[in-house]
Amino acid sequence: METATQFSVALGNRPGKLAALCGLLADAKVNIVALTVAESADLSIVRLVVDQPKVATETLKKHGMLFQTEEVLAVELPDKVGMMAKVAFKLAAKKVNINYVYGSTTPGLGGTTVMLSVDKKAVAIRALADL
Repeated sequence: METATQFSVALGNRPGKLAALCGLLADAKVNIVALTVAESADLSIVRLVVDQPKVATETLKKHGMLFQTEEVLAVELPDKVGMMAKVAFKLAAKKVNINYVYGSTTPGLGGTTVMLSVDKKAVAIRALADL
């Protein structure tokens, strides 16, 4: 398990806004490794983890994008039934709150990485060390 810099980017909830963000990062040779979007009527918050956080920061600033960064946990799990339940139970037992989580699997490759935002990172890292 490691920590990762997550970007939360505020975008207008209109066609082409996500494409523009992804295009800026692609032009800067920044790879998006995890992504989720939370939307409301007028605004979307795009949360993403990239392979080059410093370059992404420079690129977003250069283009006047509104964003925040946060350290999240990048937890690698086997692609098996019950693994997310195991993570959630271990954290609950240590009174660690999961603010939000996102991830995905690639069928046939045997694993997944989930991004966890938690209230007690150090406690969470110790609780999940034996996964």
